[in-house]
Amino acid sequence: MNRNVARGRETREQFVRVATRLFATHGYEGTSIEAVLQETGASRGSLYHHFPGKEALFVAVLESLEDRVIAEVVGGIAELTDPVEALRTACLAWIRLAGDPVVQQIVLIDAPAVLGWERFRELDQQSVLGQFRAALEAAAQLGRLDARHVEMFSHLVLVSVNEAAILVARSPDPVAAMPGAQDAFEEFLRRLLG
Repeated sequence: MNRNVARGRETREQFVRVATRLFATHGYEGTSIEAVLQETGASRGSLYHHFPGKEALFVAVLESLEDRVIAEVVGGIAELTDPVEALRTACLAWIRLAGDPVVQQIVLIDAPAVLGWERFRELDQQSVLGQFRAALEAAAQLGRLDARHVEMFSHLVLVSVNEAAILVARSPDPVAAMPGAQDAFEEFLRRLLG
């Protein structure tokens, strides 16, 4: 039984790996289930055993990519003790990651269109809003902002950093757009948190 579970997990991971590459290269609309099946050599039944359809496969790819992004960002702030500096560093790392073609296409271009803006925001709030809130609560305890504003500021920071990342990703030249987005976001955070 354990061997079957492990084989099933490996098959699912293979689908996600291949689909990540295809979605990043061709976008959601340009990637077909047939292309995923051809690349993996798996049967349609095997794919549908793991994913009810293309959108479910895309969500699995998105969640896997978000896990990687969060791990990378969290790794960059692990040693920081100032909550505002940690928040700033994490947000700037996210804007930098908007220059990654895989992140651009899957997270910042396709995800809002495929999932719809509400579901996209909901997933984002589930994954990072709590960390933003915790950083801002710690900043409030240090007197850096009024504790009454923690909840609203958490949402404002999340929306602002995502919008900066989306602007970078959708820019004709993301590398050139990135410094301006980072600079503007740092200024926004300085004004917000003093």
